[in-house]
Amino acid sequence: MSKQRQRITDAVIFVVLLLGGLTMLVPFLWMISTSFKEPGSLFDLPIQLWPEKLHWENYQRVLTAVPFARWYFNSLVLALGLTFLNLTSGALAGYAFARFSWKGKDVMFLFSLITLMIPAHVLIIPLFIIMSRLGWIDTYYALVLPGLFDAFAIFLMRQNFISLPRELEEAALIDGATPWQIYWKIALPLAAPALATLGTFTFLGGWNAFLWPLIATNSIEMRPLTVGLAVFNTQFTTEWTVLMAGLSLATIPPIIVFLAAQKYFIRGLTLGSLKG
Repeated sequence: MSKQRQRITDAVIFVVLLLGGLTMLVPFLWMISTSFKEPGSLFDLPIQLWPEKLHWENYQRVLTAVPFARWYFNSLVLALGLTFLNLTSGALAGYAFARFSWKGKDVMFLFSLITLMIPAHVLIIPLFIIMSRLGWIDTYYALVLPGLFDAFAIFLMRQNFISLPRELEEAALIDGATPWQIYWKIALPLAAPALATLGTFTFLGGWNAFLWPLIATNSIEMRPLTVGLAVFNTQFTTEWTVLMAGLSLATIPPIIVFLAAQKYFIRGLTLGSLKG
């Protein structure tokens, strides 16, 4: 009887999760469907879930009417630059906080955590003044460099490095490995799940950034996709079909990054069950 109840429970959970997953896919499918519809037919009744004729001219227009390729490149530079800087600085600082003893370490780590309590909007004006004084407004420096250090990245990597067994590093130290070799060849490979998680979150955050790129860029050529696609929103009307075509193309890199990092997420979830 208990086995039958367990099967029913598992079946109910599966159905609920399946319905939840399908519900989350509806906006994505609606976006793709709208991108193929005829301009001006979005609000026609009865509602068409999928157009009878695919209007590829929506994609052609978003690629030719605006510098879409340049915006795409700018978004890639922003997202990949932030990801590289966060992974590099977060891993190095996290390992230093986790494995080395130095004066003022705890105080500095506490101050880094305090910065997480500061709203990001408070820093916009000081950041803009600094970038303006350096002459970096409307450049890639202004888009990427403000994300050089991130307290969450340092905290996440520190916690991950603390959880790694010290015996591996001590054995490598006895074998004559330098601290840099231990970090590069032992600690970093073991921290791959945390790095993949941090990299994915950082990439998505950079790819979807809007407010700071809007302030830090002046020319249309330096806009990322999030800011550039706002050109299709005018005062009186919005070209939804063309906008959805651009958004459909904009979802490709995040999907690729998530699929590439998915196995590391699974490994991170299963590491705890393999211990003991």
